[in-house]
Amino acid sequence: MTPFAALHHGDGPLLLPNAWDHASAVLLAGRGFPAVGTTSLAVAAAAGLPDGASATRDETLRLALTLGTEPFLVSVDAEGGFSDDPEEVAQFAQELAAVGAVGINLEDGLGPVELHAAKITAVKSAAPDLFVNARTDTYWLGDGEGTLQRLDAYQRAGADGVFVPGLADPEIIGPLVGRLDVPLNILYSPTGPTVDRLADLGVRRVSLGSLLYRRALGALLEAVSDVTEGRSPQGATPSYGEVVALSRAGTPS
Repeated sequence: MTPFAALHHGDGPLLLPNAWDHASAVLLAGRGFPAVGTTSLAVAAAAGLPDGASATRDETLRLALTLGTEPFLVSVDAEGGFSDDPEEVAQFAQELAAVGAVGINLEDGLGPVELHAAKITAVKSAAPDLFVNARTDTYWLGDGEGTLQRLDAYQRAGADGVFVPGLADPEIIGPLVGRLDVPLNILYSPTGPTVDRLADLGVRRVSLGSLLYRRALGALLEAVSDVTEGRSPQGATPSYGEVVALSRAGTPS
């Protein structure tokens, strides 16, 4: 079992914060998180590109290259693998592994189950140590129908974990955990169950997705409004020197 896989089998769930650049990732690692994920929405938005449209392959690989040599584990949100060709997805996974990524998140977008399963199998064949978190969008884009059938297919294809963003009902999460052979990942929602409650339900990984990026944008707007209206911006503000230090190799001491 790889160190990243082992984090899914500890005393509690792996709380995985999601970064969008070097500074955000290093700050999160400096808070003690052993692993950091990336968020495709933030990577796309920062580049002025659409999310979920296979438009950010280069940006995603570039971020993985930037983070892959840092002293924390990195899992990469790769949308649907940036291709409908399983072999091309596998090649991208190999590139991620080569620059130091330890995990990949692949979403099905409610496309054909067989195609997503083929992508998973191809990735596991090309990069066996890369933790494949297979996401289904049955709750994100639909009404939840077919969730277990999709997850079963992805498990059989070799997924190391499965991800159901949008699912927040404890009465569904608990029984679903009991039907799975691999760790279940749930997307944290401020209006959904707490991390402790998800742990009680047997969830093994809790992702923050784009929440931190969206909160950062909200803080930006609040700060500029405060300045415009003659108030001093509130909240923590790293100094210039602290931000400069984030560009140095390794997490801050």
